[in-house]
Amino acid sequence: MHRLHHRARKALVHQLVESRRLRGRGEVLRGHHNVNYVRRSGLVLALLLGAVPFTRFKYRVPLRTVEVVPRIWPREAEVLGVVCRYLREVPPCLADLGGGSVHRYRPGRALSDSGAAADVGEEIMRSFASFFVRTARIPVTELPARPEDWPPDGDSQGFLDWLVRFTRERVHAPNRDRFGALFDAVGVPDDAMGRFAAHHRCRASRPFRLLHTDVHRANVVVRGSRLAVIDWELAIFGDPLHDLATHLVRMAYSKEEQERMTRLWAEAMTDAGLAELTAGLHEDLPVYIAFEYAQSVFPDIMRAALELPEDAETGRFHAAADRIERATRRAREPLRLVDLPGRDRVVEALREWHAARE
Repeated sequence: MHRLHHRARKALVHQLVESRRLRGRGEVLRGHHNVNYVRRSGLVLALLLGAVPFTRFKYRVPLRTVEVVPRIWPREAEVLGVVCRYLREVPPCLADLGGGSVHRYRPGRALSDSGAAADVGEEIMRSFASFFVRTARIPVTELPARPEDWPPDGDSQGFLDWLVRFTRERVHAPNRDRFGALFDAVGVPDDAMGRFAAHHRCRASRPFRLLHTDVHRANVVVRGSRLAVIDWELAIFGDPLHDLATHLVRMAYSKEEQERMTRLWAEAMTDAGLAELTAGLHEDLPVYIAFEYAQSVFPDIMRAALELPEDAETGRFHAAADRIERATRRAREPLRLVDLPGRDRVVEALREWHAARE
């Protein structure tokens, strides 16, 4: 009976949030993985969600996209159930609807509103360092179960090997039939991740912790002097240096900002009694940064191609080529890329791929 009641409640919540989504009153925020609809709850929906009536909520609907990032926990709500007990500023999931989810809305401004590469300042960087410490303190025993093939706690090289294997077997190889000619044309060969693995190793071992893995400007909401990191769907369990590396790269920090953020992160971890998480920092952080550049070349190329409209004009092809050239330049050293083509050849490759798709 209780299970039937739960299904009925879930169905009613889904019906009500879909009704509000279709009315089109509110913000629509589109990311790589989801479309987020910000709406106000009516009285009935608020009661079902356990929320204050007429306040805003966020309805997250996943997009059908190529798989480019690992998701070891398919239900973000399960992760948030743990996270929100310790990071009270993180908006909780109010309803997991299977094909979508409803979250409490966090008021404030997205850090990305200030620009993709604007100086975030010392105060925000210190807040990030504090966030990473508090995330590292979330009890490992409360996290959802990991996949059976997950590397044992502290096996930093095994964790890196898992990430490399995922990129090779779940991102690159499955998309060779569709994008292989484009990969080859822009200088990314079939054995790219093998080249990375042959030249990059972790030298130290660090205890595993919960990692967000996607702390960038669009996932940070600032209100006054406080920030909240949202969107935990890509959270995993692993080496803390991976979380720092993805943050440093995806924030588009300058070299000086990367160095400053790294120092603040290490100081905060040490002051919190978590110095073991900083072991081998200067030797192994560059390895994870190199991996971030290496793995991102595949989604960057595929997204640049897929986002070209059917009637794309010349300017759109050149803009897509810019994105691909940035990605391959950053991946040149980690993937040992040689003979990267010039702009005209990248545009030509995009046109050929686009024409073959029609």
